[in-house]
Amino acid sequence: MTKHHTDPAALADEIIAATNGEIVLAMPLGLGKANVTCNALFARAMLDPSISLTILTALTLEKPNPGNELERNFIKPVIDRLFGDYPELDYVRPLRNGTLPDNITIVEFFFLAGKWLSTPAAQQNYISANYTHALGAILDRKPNVMAQIVARRETEGGPRISLSCNPDLTVDLLNARDEGIISPIMVAEENENLPFMGGDADYPEGEVDHMLTGQTWPLFAPPREPVSLTDHAIGLQIARLVPDGGTLQIGIGSIGDAVAAGLIMRHSKNADFKEAISNLEGATISGPAHMEQFDQGLFGASEMFVPAFLDLIEADVLTREVDGVCLQAGFFLGPSDFYQRLRDMDETQRARIAMRPVSYVNELYGPEAEKRRARTNARFINSGMMATLMGAVVSDGLEDGRVVSGVGGQYNFVAQAFALEGARSVIAIRATREGSNGAESNIRWSYGHTTIPRHLRDIVVTEYGVADLRGKSDAQVIVAMLEISDSRFQPDLMAQAKKAGKLQADYTIPEHAIENTPEGLARRLKTTSAKGDLPAFPFGSDFTEVEQRLIPALGTMREASASPLAALKLALSGRGAGSAEENEALARMKLDAPTNMRQRLYAALLRGALRKTVAA
Repeated sequence: MTKHHTDPAALADEIIAATNGEIVLAMPLGLGKANVTCNALFARAMLDPSISLTILTALTLEKPNPGNELERNFIKPVIDRLFGDYPELDYVRPLRNGTLPDNITIVEFFFLAGKWLSTPAAQQNYISANYTHALGAILDRKPNVMAQIVARRETEGGPRISLSCNPDLTVDLLNARDEGIISPIMVAEENENLPFMGGDADYPEGEVDHMLTGQTWPLFAPPREPVSLTDHAIGLQIARLVPDGGTLQIGIGSIGDAVAAGLIMRHSKNADFKEAISNLEGATISGPAHMEQFDQGLFGASEMFVPAFLDLIEADVLTREVDGVCLQAGFFLGPSDFYQRLRDMDETQRARIAMRPVSYVNELYGPEAEKRRARTNARFINSGMMATLMGAVVSDGLEDGRVVSGVGGQYNFVAQAFALEGARSVIAIRATREGSNGAESNIRWSYGHTTIPRHLRDIVVTEYGVADLRGKSDAQVIVAMLEISDSRFQPDLMAQAKKAGKLQADYTIPEHAIENTPEGLARRLKTTSAKGDLPAFPFGSDFTEVEQRLIPALGTMREASASPLAALKLALSGRGAGSAEENEALARMKLDAPTNMRQRLYAALLRGALRKTVAA
């Protein structure tokens, strides 16, 4: 029988008594964490050093923490509006500042990208594991408590719960409990904001030992990121790699949104799509390009149910059904409107989305014939931070050993791409990034950390084109990667390859690839941009109109701050009276009536940045 609670402190006391104060708590990745239960246990362990608390989880979510005055002025109203009374995890601050007591340990196998680079305790307790192997790492530590938020509803057969956003590892942990491998207490927090999802997420309430009710809180809802011109170019390149009737996996972030936007453009504005592809001169692939509208439609098999999948469903792109569903996924996380749309879907439509454990979605073993039948002509699309000229991919860490995020499911999907007939792995890499001294190439000759080794190289895409690397020789791979690199870095990269004897001495960059620059890309996509086909927020935004104008301007300010001369030029361009839109933006940033020299400088820089982004 499930015991119901309304007092988290009393529930924590029962858990402590049942475990003799030796708690190994397993919580899901991302959204599904039982924050209130976790905080109650954490509070007890902070007060009582005789209690041992180990938390096994991944992707600890935090509200944004602005670092300076400008960032605070911009983001605080957004945080208040989007996150409201979201209960932050109390272990985050002491973990970050190094004040966790010895009786509390936090272990994660995936980080919120870049947020824990400077936290030794987090780095030291990180588990490097493919998503499908994380289950084994958790089972090895014998969790005796599992805690997760759930949706709940009454049915004629009795109350039922849905693991909703996170059946990813919980389903297999519950199976391990049934098999006697572990014997954890299962704790559920009912949250009325969660949509009730079916598939493997649906259970009778009796699976739960303790149910905490009356604690509904706002779901963590990160806003969609703006999609840059670079991202859109990558999305368009990838959209022509996806065959009609195939299978799609895409990852989180602006590149995933760009891919979905490119696929929808291909289907609903096909002539514009073909024109955009034609204008992206120099972007070549071996084999046929898939340019036509979708007749059979696509099937989704993705570890993450990104919000863009809903947009693909609504645009009649994700329409191919297998056993009555068009999408199978392991977990979800997204903006507030994403959760609302899921809650508002009728039961028939929502039933076309099956939440499954990661062991099902990310791997072929198990019911392999069933999975092969579903995952025809699959395109597994993921992002990386960097790639080498010989096709290795860097996605999760730095060469000094620090972890940026985690391997997650990327390796799983690359392996599937080689195991499934007609499947391909597509890794998206932005050709450059802004470093402390200006632009830096994300295509390297070599790098001291690898996520996907070069012997699993397949397709790499940048804004400048598609490099089809599978089955190619090292020299052929180097040539293909050079041709999708930024032209400012091609000579040095080419020289390093030649010095190592991996590239013929007389090779030169072909004409179609010598204008791989941001300016060249903007020219190629000028017509498409002018038509409004490449919006910064193709699927809507939680940011207001003035905030949407501020985002690129603040980025311009940040780039200019790296150079005193650039900052001076930007400030000088911001002199004089501003337009009504500029004044509105300055008011939003509390710079419309500057009271000191620093604020006057910020105001001039912001006006200059706003004018520069409008001119662009």
